[in-house]
Amino acid sequence: MAQITKDTVIGEILDIDNTTIPIFLAMGMHCLGCPASRGETVEQACYVHGVDPDKLVAQINAHIAGK
Repeated sequence: MAQITKDTVIGEILDIDNTTIPIFLAMGMHCLGCPASRGETVEQACYVHGVDPDKLVAQINAHIAGK
């Protein structure tokens, strides 16, 4: 199982498990098809969208582990 961190690039997460897309959409990140967004780290995306990166990382890891 992949361990997601704040330094993980969004595109890598989507490649690992594209069922995480709704998690990103819920945080307000609606531009997942944009090359720039796929190249951002979780921490960078959270900064732009005003989201706590630790909470998002925990949510993504729990989602992936629960599969």
